[in-house]
Formats: sequence, C-alpha cells, structure tokens
Amino acid sequence: MPVPVVVDPVPLDQVMALPPELKAQVHAVLLAGDPSPTQRFQRLINFVIDDKDGLGMAYDESATYTVAQAYAMRKANCLTFTLLVVALAKEAGLDAYPQEIGETLSWREVEGTIYRENHINAGVHIGGHRYTVDPAADLVFLPRPPVRVSHERLLAHYYNNVAVDRLLEGRMDAALKDMGVALALDPRYATLWSNAGVIALHNGDAATAERNYNTALALDPADASALFNMVQLMHGRGDRREVEFRQRLSRVEQRDPLQQFLQALDYERAGNFPRAIASTRRAIQLKPDEHRFYAALARLYQRVGDFTRARSALASAQSLSEGKTQAMYRAERDRLRKLGEQAKREVGADEVAPPLK
Repeated sequence: MPVPVVVDPVPLDQVMALPPELKAQVHAVLLAGDPSPTQRFQRLINFVIDDKDGLGMAYDESATYTVAQAYAMRKANCLTFTLLVVALAKEAGLDAYPQEIGETLSWREVEGTIYRENHINAGVHIGGHRYTVDPAADLVFLPRPPVRVSHERLLAHYYNNVAVDRLLEGRMDAALKDMGVALALDPRYATLWSNAGVIALHNGDAATAERNYNTALALDPADASALFNMVQLMHGRGDRREVEFRQRLSRVEQRDPLQQFLQALDYERAGNFPRAIASTRRAIQLKPDEHRFYAALARLYQRVGDFTRARSALASAQSLSEGKTQAMYRAERDRLRKLGEQAKREVGADEVAPPLK
C-alpha cells in the first residue's frame, strides 16, 4: 500500500481522517452483528494488534504519522497509536479521548538543548469503567496517572512532534510552521513554548528563543526543560542571570525524580558511578514504586562490582513489576547471584549490604 502524500503542515482535518478502506473495515469488523460497547472495544483492540486479520500495528518510537500514514505503514509511536485508536473508537461509536501523563522519561537533546515530550495515550469510557490503551506503557516512566485532555491538546502534540522531526531533518521553515500550528491549538501549554524556543534558537533568533522560554516559565515556573534551556542560553551569552536560572533549575531537580534519574544517566555516561548511584537513590526516594529506577541502580552496582547490592535492587524491581518484565528481573538476579558466588570464591570474603531504603 503506497504511503499517502501529505502537505506540510498537514491540514487539521486530515490528521485523524480515516481512509475509506479503513472506515469500511471498521464497519465490517467492529460493528458486525450489533455488538455491545464492550464487544466493540475488544474487537477494536484485536483489530489494531492482530497481524493476520487486523492492522498488525507495530510500535515505532519515530513513527509520528497521521492516521492514514499509520494505516499505510502499519507503524506508530504512542502519539500516533492514540490518534488511531481514538479515531477508530469514535467511528465505532465509543466514547474515546486522549490522555496525557506529564514529565515522562521521553526527551530529546539536540546540541545542548532539551525537548521534553509528555506521554500521550488513549482512554475509552464504557459504562462505569475507564480503559487505557497504551502500547508503550512498559517503555516509559509514568510518574502519575493519565489525565484526560482536549482534542486540541492531542493535535498540538502531533504538530509539536512533527516540528521537532522537521528541525532534526534540517527543514527549518517546516519546523517553524508546524510549531506555529501547535501553539495556535494550545497556547497555554508550557512544553510547546519551550520547544518553540529551541526551534527559534536553532533558527538564529536568540531573542525569540528567550521570549518563548519566558512564556513557558510564566505558564509553568517549574518547567524543567525551559529552565535548562534558559540556563544554556544565558551561559552562551555570559549573562549573569544564568546563576538565577541555574538555582531555580536545581530546586526543581531536587524535587523531581525524573530529573534525578536523568542526572544519574549523565554521571553514568561520564563514568562517575558514585554520583550516578547517589542520584538514582535520590530518584528512588522521590518515587519508590518505579521499577526502572531499581533496575538502573542494579546496573550501576554491577558496574562497580557490587553484586549483592545489585541483586537487592533487582529484587525491588522484580517486586514492583509483573509478567515478562518481572521474569526478566528474576533471570538477571539469578545471573548476578552466580557471578557473586564466583567473585566470593575468588576473593574468599563475604559481602554484606544494607537493605535499600
């Protein structure tokens, strides 16, 4: 199936438009036999993921597509999955809507500036029950439950993602146009203004970048990406206000488990494992029920040869997870236990580790 040719920016009414053949499949598969809302929802899920009788959609983090493009390519990231599921559910007569989880571990860095991407997924309300459809639930850090957001916010996410993609492709004019559409859709969304500042800066317009960062911070004084980008802007200028913004960023980071985790990743890349461990433990103190933090801590302890603490961290990760992820942690614990026993035989000493707090 050929990929639909689309203009840039995509017209608003085309982002979630169902191609005629897909609309026909919805009516033939999801609505045959006058099913109940619950049956329609189950058919929808099967239709989206089944690669034999359905769409067989594959998750691809880079696939920011319209619904028509996703149908042609059979690939989608979390945003495009949401566009697709909401569009299909509405065609099937279900109460579907976008949901957002702010400040996730989804971010991009380009030449020292940060794009933060809030996570988006689909919600469906049937009777007294609310269901969430999220193909990336195990791939991103979700610090809080999803919140229902407007159709405009969903589309703003789409144009924001496309704008960042266009910038990375070197298509500056297209990036500016797509970001302009995103801002028009949701002008009170701080993340958009921070990302708009980054695009302006890469377009050589530092004054507009600063205004956009300030707008983001007026909407959300604790927006970490805007503060980080403002620090970088002030530092590049030699502006004394860098100290003020750096202090504000530090205060936000001390209360934000995500920022502590990102700091830990930076320390790990630099080979500073003690600082990486300290930052990861701080993230755990702030968010003690996130299994990925314990898994990262286990990896760090393993890198410094502390297999006992690594196994302890994996035990915590295992207790907070389920299914295949839990089995993976269990297998890794067994592997580390064998390595630890081998290390003890070699040095003739026992390891003693305090419990994680």
